[in-house]
Amino acid sequence: MNLVVLDGYCLNPGDLSWSAIEALSSVTIHDRTPASLIDERIAGAELVLTNKTPLRRDVLERAKSLKYIGVLATGYNIVDVDAAKELGIAVTNIPLYGTDSVAQFAIALLLELCHHVGAHSDSVRQGDWYTSADWSYARSPLVELAGKTMGIIGFGRIGRQTAKIADALGMKILANDEVEFNPPAYGGFKFVSREQLLASSDVVSLHCPLFPSTQGLIRAETIDTMKPSALLVNTSRGPLIVDQDLAAALNAGRIAGAALDVLSVEPPAEANPLITARNCIVTPHIAWATREARARLMEMTAANLSAFLSGSPINRVA
Repeated sequence: MNLVVLDGYCLNPGDLSWSAIEALSSVTIHDRTPASLIDERIAGAELVLTNKTPLRRDVLERAKSLKYIGVLATGYNIVDVDAAKELGIAVTNIPLYGTDSVAQFAIALLLELCHHVGAHSDSVRQGDWYTSADWSYARSPLVELAGKTMGIIGFGRIGRQTAKIADALGMKILANDEVEFNPPAYGGFKFVSREQLLASSDVVSLHCPLFPSTQGLIRAETIDTMKPSALLVNTSRGPLIVDQDLAAALNAGRIAGAALDVLSVEPPAEANPLITARNCIVTPHIAWATREARARLMEMTAANLSAFLSGSPINRVA
């Protein structure tokens, strides 16, 4: 069978091997695929791997040979799964691979909001310590997390791992999820409503999928219920936040800070207001991208493909 990788560069910029996948099929690998070339590149392909290249209904209807789509990520909204089901095209995703890396990055973003380590290091490099009248100085307020409350929206694997680290830092944990099960044994842990979580938390960390019910969950009305001193972290999906509303709240001081690894459109437009918003850290969707996590993703992609080819598909979402 012929396999086409539509956008392999972010998964493998050159430090991994495609050999496990190449052993299973005849493979053509593209670093990136613009929308204008999707039809051409998947024409005649029976197997396709995609990360962020969209495969919508019209594209799938024209791909007469297509039998399998492997999404190189956990989230699979890049594929029209309803259309795939109707057309008999199997779709798989990659769960679990980035749990530790994303949770670690969420905490890294939070710690940067609390200490602005990078900005202080830059200040020293620029000579500010040489000329300081004091032996110690701070360019921004410094925040201790012990005793503060972290609210986690989306208490799946990544949310729970983030909570584990936050608990180790001495934080109290609140969680909101559509399914409440297996509560951890942290002191003071509670499952609460989204409204209670937003109102009570010193830190809000987003770890929920993008569904109609969660799109725009951080918007002007919900931000107004948060503490003015609250910090927001998003390593999940950009459209969970209304960009303009959060930027306006940051600039007006209605919320103390935000750290975002995802935005509603990626790459963002230069005019995205969050890029220049007050006390807003933006990183280029890299929480998932440690070499360790990418190696697991590559291994699991090969396992998904092998299982499908053997007639016993795993991690199937359509």
